[in-house]
Amino acid sequence: MSSSSRGGHISGLRLERVRASRQFAEGRFRNTAPVHPGIQGNPLPLLGEYFCGGEQRTPPGPLPLENPLEAWGRKPDSGLRVTWLGHSTMLLELDGARILTDPVFGERASPISFAGPRRFHEAPVSLDALPELDAVLLSHDHYDHLCRPTIHALAKRRVPFVTALGVGAHLEAFGVAPELITELDWWERTTVGPVALTATPSQHFSGRGLGDRNRTLWASWVLESDKHRLFFSGDTGLTEELREVGRRHGPFDLVMLEVGAFHPSWGTIHLGPENALKAHEMLGGGRLMPVHWGTFNLALHAWDEPAETLLRLATEQQVRLFTPRLGAASEPLRLEQATPWWREVPVGAPSPKPVLAG
Repeated sequence: MSSSSRGGHISGLRLERVRASRQFAEGRFRNTAPVHPGIQGNPLPLLGEYFCGGEQRTPPGPLPLENPLEAWGRKPDSGLRVTWLGHSTMLLELDGARILTDPVFGERASPISFAGPRRFHEAPVSLDALPELDAVLLSHDHYDHLCRPTIHALAKRRVPFVTALGVGAHLEAFGVAPELITELDWWERTTVGPVALTATPSQHFSGRGLGDRNRTLWASWVLESDKHRLFFSGDTGLTEELREVGRRHGPFDLVMLEVGAFHPSWGTIHLGPENALKAHEMLGGGRLMPVHWGTFNLALHAWDEPAETLLRLATEQQVRLFTPRLGAASEPLRLEQATPWWREVPVGAPSPKPVLAG
């Protein structure tokens, strides 16, 4: 592969580091537990659910979006501010550092421009409107987390990238200068200004095309400053390794966990609401922010089911939720209760056209 949307080829020193990883064997990365990334069990009921299910998998109207530009012009009083831009894309402001996670501003989470999961909503701001960034953090190489046109545009800003082993080959193919790329194995750490970033274990898989399954590593991430600690799951299933993350790095001020694109047939590689609450407990608690939902139709559940189910269960279990509106620059330590903004979506109005990247 060359500079197509699929990515680059791992070679040289990068390949040596990949081969040296404890997670790498027989040419591929692997989870600690023997987890298969494919559909578990008989696929026939799943096909029936896909073709005959009655779920509202896309929003019935445009989602409410806020513009964060004015707020970004002021420093957060608490030192910690989060702007959810959709799916797993967040601008994290942490004690003076600005870190953008898994940026996807493209129209589709797909290797091709004319097919594949399309955005429910436009990006709350354009790529050009983003403030100066200290780093871009990438959890793994799937299309709904690593978007070629977005990376191509960010590469022109010469912002540093931090990611998991092997993913740098894709970044170079998409125009990022090699000296701006830091690739980490699980439990390795780097610093960006006042923030330490640690790659931690997750239970998932990787690949952007036929033949490259698990050639690059996937990771969850801990972000630590002198005053605050955050956890970002990337994509993961429920794994006991989360307890070790909590023991080594917790407690956390904010735990950002994926809750969407879940189904029992692939329940070992995604959390969903119920397992997100279990993961939250394993990590040691803290405010819980659901991510990886509300932007793409990647599963068979209703578009808002992850949030509704999580809100119900978290209320029962007395877990503090942080559910900011799309585009709202919010300080999680100053908000005491969840905001079920998804219930405000009007029925019958046309959705806005997406904002395209680069």
